[in-house]
Amino acid sequence: MDDKTKKAGADRTRININESYEVDYWATKFGISKDKLKATVQIIGSNADEVEQYLKK
Repeated sequence: MDDKTKKAGADRTRININESYEVDYWATKFGISKDKLKATVQIIGSNADEVEQYLKK
């Protein structure tokens, strides 16, 4: 579980679809809907680089 008291050094290599603030962040970063992000993570996994590569296809 993320320590929400720490603002810096967040793990930006993994996408946790169980944390709404992470879903908001990654959906905005990739320019997709929250539902599409969740579906993509279900298919690809939580590695942010792999999700980004999949979305670029």
